[in-house]
Amino acid sequence: MFLIGEALIGEEPELAHVDIIIGDKNGPAGQAFATGFTQLSAGHTPLLSVIRPNLLTKPATLIVPKVTVQNMDGAAKIFGPAQSAVARAVADAMDEGIIPKEQAEDLVIVASVFIHPQAEDYSKIYRYNYGATKLAVQRAMEGFPDVDTVMEEKDRTMHPIMGFNVTRLWDPPYLQVAIDIPDMDFVKKVLEQLPQSDHLIIEAGTPLIKRYGLDVVSKIRAARPNAFIVADLKTLDTGNLEARMVADATADAIVISGLAPLSTIEKAIKEAKKTGIYACIDMLNVPDPVKVLKDLSVKPDIIELHRAIDAEDSAYAWGSIPDMKKIHPKLLVAVAGGIGKLEAGSAKVSDACGAGADIIVVGRSITKAKDVRLATEVFLEDMQKAEIDQYRVMTDF
Repeated sequence: MFLIGEALIGEEPELAHVDIIIGDKNGPAGQAFATGFTQLSAGHTPLLSVIRPNLLTKPATLIVPKVTVQNMDGAAKIFGPAQSAVARAVADAMDEGIIPKEQAEDLVIVASVFIHPQAEDYSKIYRYNYGATKLAVQRAMEGFPDVDTVMEEKDRTMHPIMGFNVTRLWDPPYLQVAIDIPDMDFVKKVLEQLPQSDHLIIEAGTPLIKRYGLDVVSKIRAARPNAFIVADLKTLDTGNLEARMVADATADAIVISGLAPLSTIEKAIKEAKKTGIYACIDMLNVPDPVKVLKDLSVKPDIIELHRAIDAEDSAYAWGSIPDMKKIHPKLLVAVAGGIGKLEAGSAKVSDACGAGADIIVVGRSITKAKDVRLATEVFLEDMQKAEIDQYRVMTDF
């Protein structure tokens, strides 16, 4: 047996983060237990977990401090409330049947315990570490998380110590607001008025980037730190270089022109994948978007079916969306061009979503509206999509 568990509970500075290994004494877990017990490291001295002096918990548990213990005050937190919490949690897990009692003498546990240097409240240190240890043990014994849970959860949130959020597009449809008017004062006013929404994407449009360069992405990021930001470069050459530049500018997606050579598109997609950003192909003026998608050896994250501003009297070409999703089931399809306008020939958000669109790209119908916030909220309401997980906590699944 070699099982691994992890749990994080509480609030800083008493927050508890416990990683554990559970396994047989005569296996790799037992070897790790013995090695940790005998090979000491300054500031990270492992200790046997006892409920109280002279009462070792079962299965035998070795605590390894994650944070360097620099003085007796830090040592007291580990040897006192943290040690007791881990020991009682392990014993209670056995008492409750999470760990089989008949395996008490056959198993060992190695617990890596985090104690913040500024933690002061011994009661919270105990309670948080008790909860984290017990949850980590339970998760280890149950094999949590399974692969399906990891795939479902990986894009939904970020580690709290990150300090910011890296948004992923896992819950379409989304509204993408394209800011393409090359005036920085105008951009600032739009950003100030846009509402906060889990389903809102901000696009730095091509004219805006042509005037200010990719530095404009950093300015948008400063104003909206948790936003998903698209850099619409419409890349035609040096795909890998431009994808890297977009990632370095902290954008979340690069837009590549579907008119670019296949080698350029593929290089941009590969570089985007390396840097963890999305690759979007804009099919503006591409006669057969489905063929381009088929011919690519590496597939993009997003295809944008784009009706140009200068061609808004032409029909929408959304009939190919199902065929694209058959080629690449994980593909997101964005649609752009005149959606939501009142003029004849315009389409509604519901029409686009009904055709299979995952991202609705809207530009001046929002950015040039008298009330930007209201216009955006109307589009979001038309999408009929609720906010994401507003009441989830870190231990909810």
